[in-house]
Amino acid sequence: MTALPQIKTDVLIIGAGPSGLSLARVLATSGLKITLIEKNPESLLQDPPFDGRDIALTHYSREVMQELGMWQHIPQQDIYRLRDAKVVNGVSDYQLHFPQPDTARGKPADSLGFLVSNHNIRKAAYASIQGYSNITLMCEHTATDVKTTKEHAYATLDNGQIIEARLLVAADSRLSQVRNQLGISADIHDFGRTVIVFRVKHTISNNHSAFECFHYGRTLALLPLEAHLTNCVITINNDKAAELLKLSPEDLARDVEQQLNGHLGSLSMCSTIHHYPLVGVHANAFYTQRAALIGDAAVGMHPVTAHGFNLGLQSAVLLGERVIKAHQQGKSIASHNLLAQYQQKHILHTRLMYHGTNAIVSLFTNDTPYARAFRSMVIRASDHLPPLKNLIIRQLTG
Repeated sequence: MTALPQIKTDVLIIGAGPSGLSLARVLATSGLKITLIEKNPESLLQDPPFDGRDIALTHYSREVMQELGMWQHIPQQDIYRLRDAKVVNGVSDYQLHFPQPDTARGKPADSLGFLVSNHNIRKAAYASIQGYSNITLMCEHTATDVKTTKEHAYATLDNGQIIEARLLVAADSRLSQVRNQLGISADIHDFGRTVIVFRVKHTISNNHSAFECFHYGRTLALLPLEAHLTNCVITINNDKAAELLKLSPEDLARDVEQQLNGHLGSLSMCSTIHHYPLVGVHANAFYTQRAALIGDAAVGMHPVTAHGFNLGLQSAVLLGERVIKAHQQGKSIASHNLLAQYQQKHILHTRLMYHGTNAIVSLFTNDTPYARAFRSMVIRASDHLPPLKNLIIRQLTG
């Protein structure tokens, strides 16, 4: 068999999910040659199926997506305004309320953020890179081996082809094989829980308010889409998930209706049902020699805030801007200083969010009498601490 010719590129991105595609779009006008490797066929990037997940996008993310030409590819009727958010503990009637802000990023605001289906984000990210001759997308391939030297990074594909790059970027997944091959360790937290997601219609308006209900034995998040359409996110212990997944769509809707005690009136299932294992990941470093991590390969969050892609988009912008500046100045696009600056800017923020979120989730899913009393106290105390609430609201709006 004749060996395939070695390919040379400037930036090699392994993983053409939303974060990998976002980085390619950030770099699209730089003049650099960009190559993306993706295991899925291009048809799935062009028209990804509904996967049950709706993502809460911050005002910052909307601004970035507008600048990158991604926001314009999302149908306006599929962008849902998230007015405010409320947290409920167990059977208590007391609510921790995060109200609609007056401003976000220095501009008037009428919402905490925006809810967009994950498949629409993926589709928009793919559409945004079309027409750029310096971007090459190689689908239905995986990197079986990666290595870096002081001069170059190399990836060997499953067909034996070798790609040489000046900078290699892992954007494959939170259980990134590229991260492992680069020798970067990660904190992997298996929550022992399953996420079940689906949409329901209901007879009482959700008033565009998000609800996080920490019921005993399960957590139920309600993400408002239309006034009478809501995305439900159930997180439940793995040993209990099978019982819910065995229910018919009608019975699952009835189960949630009972959990809500009439909060949204009568419920009816209006989408397919999807489920995912709940695993959080935070890499212990975001770079190594001539290589960097972005998106879920760097940090994969618990879905309690529904903000995962915001961090992935932020990582693409932080790394991409530094690469472009170095290229314009005739400097190395993969220098130790450049990658260290990227890590310093991104890792402190994500590490605090990751461990803070995990600590909160651990408290609010602990059903011992002591934990129940303590988390009730935390909710009431937080509601009466304006600086803390304002800090959380600033995080929610970006």
